[in-house]
This record gives sequence, structure tokens and C-alpha cells, in this order.
Amino acid sequence: MKLKSSLPFWLIKNGLINSYNSLQEDASCEVLIVGGGITGSLIAHQCIKDGYDTLLIDKRKIGFGSTSATTSLLQYEIDVPLVELSARIGKQAAQACYLACSKSIDTVHAIAKEVKSKAGFKRKKSLYFAAYKKDVKYLKKEYHARKEAGFAVDWMQEEEIRQRFDIHKAYGGILSTQGASMDAYMFTHELHHFNSKKGLRVYNNTELLTVLDRKDYSEVTLGTGAKIRTKKIIYCVGYESTAMIKEEFVNLISTYASVSEINPTAYKPYDELLIWNTATPYLYLRTTDDGRFLIGGEDEPFRDPNERDALIARKQRKLKSQFFKHFPDLDFYPDMTWAGTFGETKDGLPYIGEHSGFKNSYFVLGFGGNGITFSAVGMDMVSFWLKNQKHPLSEPFGFGR
Repeated sequence: MKLKSSLPFWLIKNGLINSYNSLQEDASCEVLIVGGGITGSLIAHQCIKDGYDTLLIDKRKIGFGSTSATTSLLQYEIDVPLVELSARIGKQAAQACYLACSKSIDTVHAIAKEVKSKAGFKRKKSLYFAAYKKDVKYLKKEYHARKEAGFAVDWMQEEEIRQRFDIHKAYGGILSTQGASMDAYMFTHELHHFNSKKGLRVYNNTELLTVLDRKDYSEVTLGTGAKIRTKKIIYCVGYESTAMIKEEFVNLISTYASVSEINPTAYKPYDELLIWNTATPYLYLRTTDDGRFLIGGEDEPFRDPNERDALIARKQRKLKSQFFKHFPDLDFYPDMTWAGTFGETKDGLPYIGEHSGFKNSYFVLGFGGNGITFSAVGMDMVSFWLKNQKHPLSEPFGFGR
């Protein structure tokens, strides 16, 4: 599946950071990770930390899939609001999901420090604002639910948002202290480089073709003709899992993002803020570490890569219009605009766990708008499972829920 186009900002900005060879000879390992994007890099980091002999393969260049297209907002907020999620799975479970995502931002921050990352991890506040006046009542309920769950949040009136942030047509909102942003593409390469020095084996241009399951191990055949014998397989393949798993469990969508030309002076007041709203589909904004404004949204159901790509020019105009709606006093000159394929689940939660159709295996699929934080939660879950321990989020994140 073609996951993104045209060339995303992060790929152009950073280029090919590190290059890895394909796997041409037979190999064995304790843990095989399939997928070398941000999810695979985080899971590999945990496996190496826990002392497992770990090998990672990717059929593309490292980070060239969805990782290069992500806007890299790190939020504890799940696409399904806490009030709605509580009604679906119960208050205690919903709060546990939100709290795990909050903790995961701290986890990513700690890893960024550990690897001496230059991927621009930055702590930011998050403003979730009402796109329409009718949304204010619901958003206040969400504010109280988060307050009750222990999150550091403040309610902001429309006039307060205007005065403090100069954001127009924001009819009230929740300001959270927990949030961050980074360059996920660069961070992925940093993690692989760091862990390669600790024993991680990384191969790109290496596609998994077949898996033969035995009682205590699996034998994987690769497109290169080589084979891998492994005790466990962890699939970090994101939206391409829809080609592997028969039942429908996620809806694929096309999302669009546009990044402005550099204007650090004008955009500086927003360096400490993530912004998103209650519209359907929602709009999301952040600044970059080189002084640009990035805006994303205008989602469409995914049908065909060519149809998705044909909409890029029109979506750029719409995103620019949305920017001026909320920031009429700022300039926004689009520099790069791209499309990516992402997914949404019925409850906004990821799928992380075992699947009955795959022996000796786990999936870590961080669907939704905060896939990076879900992937960081997955690190903890995988660590539990490889030690034959049960994780408290296995049920809400599991298949068949």
C-alpha cells in the first residue's frame, strides 16, 4: 500500500539519515520486529532494554512509510473523548487508557534524553477548542471528566482564548498542560542507531513473505530468499495490517497536512502550544522547530492512492482557508503539502495484543491521531507479555473487543 504522497516535510527536511542493508542470509533471533517506523523503533528499544536478541525488518527504507508523513503531535487525548469512551468501556477503563497515554509522553521524553535526541522533542500545552458554539456544552462535560480523572486542565472562555492566543472563532476550550511535539522520522532513525550499537540488527528493503509456525518458534521466509527463525514476531505494520487480518477492525482514511514557509518571529507565540478542535474531521496545528506552522485535517475515506493524491492541491487551499479563519492576523504561505493514509477505530483505541490467526505473535498497531503515544504504551505491554505477565490494558486494546 502506498501510505503517503507527495514527499512529506520531514523526509525532505532530513533526507536519508541512515541506510541499512537488506537481509540476504538466514538468521535467528528471539524477537523479530516487522516494521521499522516509529512504532517498530520504540518496541525494538524496549526489547533491547529487556535483553532480548532482536532483529528488525522493513520492506521499505527505514521511516519511509507513515512515519515520514505523521505530524508528530504527542497527546494524551484520544480521538474519542473521555466522556464518550467512559460510556463505551466504563469510566475506570477509559481513565486508565487516557492516563496511560499521558504517561507515555513522559516515557518518550525520557528516551529522547537517553539517546541524546536532536529530533526536537518539546513539551507543549494542548488547546482543544470548540469549533462551533453548539459544542461548548459537550466540551465542558469533557473538561469536568478530565478534571475528575486527575488531569491538569483549565477551562478557557472564547474571549480568554482570543486575548491569550489570538485564536479566532474558538468558542471555548480545554487547556491541558500535558503534550509535546517532535520529529518522529528523525527520532526513529536515532533509536535504530542507538540500539544497533547495543545489538539490534536492522534491515530494510526486506519483505516478509510467509510464516511457518511451529510449537515453540516460527520460520519466516523473506523476499530476498533468506529465512529467519524466531521465538516471537511483533508486527508493527500499522495500516498495512488490514491486508493481513481478515475481519474489518479499522477504517482507513486519508488525511492532509500543509507546512508553511519559515516565519519564526510571527509564529513564536505558538511554539509552546498544540491546537486542535471539535470539528468532524478535526483540525490540528503545531509549529516546527525551524519556525513553520503546520496544519492538518480535511480527512477523507481512503479509496485509492491516486484519488487521494489528486485532492492535494484542493486540500491545501482548504487548509489554508481554515488557518486564516482562526488566525486572520497571520500569514501562511504553503511550502509543502502531503497526504497520508491513517486509520480510525470504533472506540479511538489502538489494537495491541495477540490475534488468534497468528501464532507466537503480537501486534502493536497505534491507530488514530495519537499513534506515537499508543506505540509508547505498547512498549510496556510487550515487555509484560514477553515475560508471560498480564497487562491491565490487554482487554481494552485487544482484538475482538
